[in-house]
Amino acid sequence: MAALSSLAFHYLAKPLLTHSSSFRTLHRLTCSFSTSSSSPSSLEFNISFATPKPKPKLEPKSAEEELIPDEDDASGEAGQLFIPWIVRGEDGNLKLQAHPPASLLQAVVNSETGTKKMKQKAEKSTVEPKHSKAARRFYNENFRDSGMRLSKVLAAAGVASRRNSEELIFEGKVTVNGSVCNTPQTKVDPAKDVIYVNGNRLPKKQPPKMYFALNKPKGYICSSGEESKSVISLFDDYLKNWSKRNPGVPRPRLFTVGRLDVATTGLIIVTNDGDFAQRLSHPSSNLSKEYIATIDGAIHKRHLTTISEGTTIEGLHCVPDVVELLPRQPDAPRARLRIVVHDGRKHEVRELVKSAGLEVHSLKRVRIGGFKLPSDLGIGKHIELKPTDLKALR
Repeated sequence: MAALSSLAFHYLAKPLLTHSSSFRTLHRLTCSFSTSSSSPSSLEFNISFATPKPKPKLEPKSAEEELIPDEDDASGEAGQLFIPWIVRGEDGNLKLQAHPPASLLQAVVNSETGTKKMKQKAEKSTVEPKHSKAARRFYNENFRDSGMRLSKVLAAAGVASRRNSEELIFEGKVTVNGSVCNTPQTKVDPAKDVIYVNGNRLPKKQPPKMYFALNKPKGYICSSGEESKSVISLFDDYLKNWSKRNPGVPRPRLFTVGRLDVATTGLIIVTNDGDFAQRLSHPSSNLSKEYIATIDGAIHKRHLTTISEGTTIEGLHCVPDVVELLPRQPDAPRARLRIVVHDGRKHEVRELVKSAGLEVHSLKRVRIGGFKLPSDLGIGKHIELKPTDLKALR
């Protein structure tokens, strides 16, 4: 390995005449390298200091700014220092160059890129890993708690209403996997658990969710009981051949969403989806309901004003959204009012009309939310709702 045997430095000063006719000294440093004591060859190069760049003309400073020294001015007086890069070329010899070596620049870039990659890797590590479909299916089938409350399962299977199902459970008439269960909140899965009610095995399959719009006739009550005048009895013909159309699937237990009194006709929703019914009938849904009220007697402007101001029902002041007098029909001698409400209080429309000193001859509901009663749907008939109809109800 070659040893560095001698190193010599020569410091020279060269005068320079500036524009201000004053002399200034530029410094030059001469370096000599000798690679071996036995070899007469040597390497000599000069290091010079460049002249300072001319400064741009600045605007005159204020008195306060002049008291503060400028760092650039202080360094400029001493001249700009030029520092070369001493690198070893591809031929193995040392040389001077004005810019950093490419290997150094690449190393800096790689270190910055590596830092970014480490940050991205740390961020990715916090994200939940994605699993395959097979892994998710295995987890859902073996570990995920996908059960339903026992009372809800019984009601969905058509055994009884949820309240009556809870009574059956409290009375000890329901067994789960051979043991009597007295807790309605017990989570069960009909497809896996063996459930008996009064000695009868509950089917593994659950009936599908069903949604109907019914044109309720006068004289029928909104009850899911065994009454002959219940609106659910209007579905007897539909459910008569259910077992033939859906073998192995229990008959759905249908019930109404909300209520209409015996004398009121028109639109009512019937379903077997308890969650849907709860969401639709809850006051937070704020669904508007439109009624057509046929009135006995003449209607004047003061009547409309009184109805629009609202009335108190069950301690709550209810104000209708719309009150409108409809044009008279040639074949209908009585006047008609279009009333839109959203509170959903019991007998709300009848109480509003009564507060104005009028009497309702007949009342019909024609709209819930964005769904209107089809004009061609006969009294006592029903249609199955489509997904677009369900969206209109929300």
